[in-house]
Amino acid sequence: MAKNSKFALVSLMLCFFCMGFVDLVGTASNYVKDEQGLSDSVANVLPSLVFFWFLIFSVPTSVLMNKIGKKNTVLLSLVVTALSLLLPVFGNSFPLMLVAFSLLGIGNALMQTSLNPLMALVSGGKNLASQLTFGQFIKAIASFMAPLIAGWGYKALIPTFGLDWRILFAIYFVISVAATLLLWSTPIHGEEKSSEQLPSVGTQFANCFRLLGVPVVLLSFLGIMCHVGIDVGTNTTAPKLLMERVGMTLDQAGFATSLYFIFRTVGCLTGSYFLRVLQTRTFFIISVVMMAASMALMAFADTKALLYVGIALVGYGNSNIFSMCFAQALTSMPDKQNEVSGLMIMGLFGGTVFPLLMGFASDAMGQIGAVLVMAVGVAYLFTYIRSLTPSPSPKGEGSM
Repeated sequence: MAKNSKFALVSLMLCFFCMGFVDLVGTASNYVKDEQGLSDSVANVLPSLVFFWFLIFSVPTSVLMNKIGKKNTVLLSLVVTALSLLLPVFGNSFPLMLVAFSLLGIGNALMQTSLNPLMALVSGGKNLASQLTFGQFIKAIASFMAPLIAGWGYKALIPTFGLDWRILFAIYFVISVAATLLLWSTPIHGEEKSSEQLPSVGTQFANCFRLLGVPVVLLSFLGIMCHVGIDVGTNTTAPKLLMERVGMTLDQAGFATSLYFIFRTVGCLTGSYFLRVLQTRTFFIISVVMMAASMALMAFADTKALLYVGIALVGYGNSNIFSMCFAQALTSMPDKQNEVSGLMIMGLFGGTVFPLLMGFASDAMGQIGAVLVMAVGVAYLFTYIRSLTPSPSPKGEGSM
């Protein structure tokens, strides 16, 4: 089997950057809300669409990969993403944004399901957790850039281009087209198509969900649900904690979200190194201990400094959980990577489940109730440690 070039890895990293486009929904929904005078509940429909499409499309995408291959599925996801980014260039009406955000969510569900196993194919299984973590770092750069580009456009570009903050969509559209062309022109070896006739679609669906009966797959699925739930939950709760405990205004408390993303991005970058020199199990334990410390601080601290430390700890600790759980599930069943990937990405629906439970808990107990819900997720991750199989010495593995 021919070996994939370093250029193939560069192409996939640009795809990871495009994966980060989904995080522009938070920024965009705020601008749409202000421009059209929407209520919070109506405006929140836009970002909520993202998690809905993960629930619907993740497993069907795994079936699609069996038919057309991993690379072609990633290409399809890029085309859908590009279309979603093109639509807002022509207007900003709420119905148009609903269509654009739905397509963005569908494209991202296709991409997250197919890009990770394609990375496993290119890496040959070596340093997979490290490479997935570095991919998450690249994705985080796109997430960071979105509000900066939108704000720049809103302040500086209205007289010149007429797109104001929507220049963000135009710039990301160009990048998505470039990523599509680059991946399309990059040969990727090793994706052999089976000569055997595939089972019916219904049978493939059944076989996919049957994998949840495999302990490591089920436990990894739940681990990813907890990871995403804590991620979304922290973004929602961190500013409220500062407002409740130290009397900050909403504008002042908004820095908590930025602080979380800063440490999450740093965690992804440094995690790609630590996962090469440390056992996955060791680094996972360190990460979860940091998250447990953060839960204690966010539950009981009443000073700004300690709350900031807690937010930073959960940002760093949670940054690599997805990659480690995903890699563990994929490598445990190398002959079922398409199906396993679909199930793991479906676990991102935890981003809807956790905030709902946290809302009920905070209404009843204050923000400590929301923290306790996240703490349950951290407690589960401690139990997941037993599922991590010891890996060979990282120093003996190949490099990215």
